[in-house]
This record gives sequence, structure tokens and C-alpha cells, in this order.
Amino acid sequence: MTQSVPDEATIVSYLQREDAAAERAIGWIVDAYGRRLYVSIKRWSGSHELTNDILQDTLVLVWRKRDQFQGNSSLFSWIHRIAYNETLQTLRREQKHRAFEIGEAIVGSSELFAQTPSATPEQLSTWLMEAVDSLPEKQRIVFEMKYFEDLKYEEIAEITKGSVGGLKANYFHAVQKIEAFLIKQLNH
Repeated sequence: MTQSVPDEATIVSYLQREDAAAERAIGWIVDAYGRRLYVSIKRWSGSHELTNDILQDTLVLVWRKRDQFQGNSSLFSWIHRIAYNETLQTLRREQKHRAFEIGEAIVGSSELFAQTPSATPEQLSTWLMEAVDSLPEKQRIVFEMKYFEDLKYEEIAEITKGSVGGLKANYFHAVQKIEAFLIKQLNH
């Protein structure tokens, strides 16, 4: 039997505490808003699996940013906005990964894949990860940072202490090697 959920002011006061009582507020948030958030996220994402992940990520962000809630809107509106932004970010990442898994982001030719209907998206994804793993370390790191983490070359340069031009060259060569690997696998 679940406890009754207190009013929003009580939830906010607990949420902004710096002790163990703050955790109780997250439970109340789940009880009070979890279902509504789930329905909204599911409508935006269209996927049960993504919805669960996004909801969990949203709650983690609410926890991490709890001191940033200033009461300019209702708590639910604030959390809903976090959920919406997290959904958009997740969908952007998923769209990139889906395109990446299918191979069009790298190979750029759906004709190639039409010739090999027996290759499943899972197989293409496996080959892709094998291709990335086979890259020389610097190319692999640059590729992963640029593609998977969506960092700008300037950010990667700051992290790796490399030049933007060198990073662009490494990324270009990584893409060529991945493309060649996938073509070889598809024609095998």
C-alpha cells in the first residue's frame, strides 16, 4: 500500500533538502507524476523501451538539478520540461544510431544494402562496432567523440590536445575505413 503523496509545496521542500529526506521527494514525484510523465514521453518517443530509459534519465536529472527549481512554474511543469528536453536529446541520439546501424550514415548508399537483404540491422550494427574497434586508437577516439558523443572538433581538440585539422583528417580516414569494412562484410 503506497503512502499518500503530500502537496507540491511539501514535495519541493523535501526535494531541496540536503539530507536523506530529499530521496523521499523523488518517490513522491514518481507516485504523483510518474504515470503522466510516462504517457507524455511515450507519445513523444513512440517506444516503450525508450520511454522507460528516458523516464529514468529524467528522474536522475530532476535529482541532480533539484537545487535549480525556483518555483517560477509548477513542479510538474518543470519536470515535464526536463522530460521533453531529455526525450528530444534521446531521439536525436537514437536517430543517429539508427542511421548508423543501418549504415547509410557511413556508406551513404541504400543501394548497397538493397543488394544484401539477408543482412539484419543487428548484423549491420555488429559489423559496425567491429569496424570501429578495428580502427587505430586515435581514429577510433576521434570517431567515437565526434559521432557518438556529438562533440565539435574544437571540443575534441581541447580534450585530446590535437589540432582541428588533424582531427578532421583522423575522422575522415576513420569513416573511409569503416565504409570499406562494411562494404567488405556486405559483399562477403
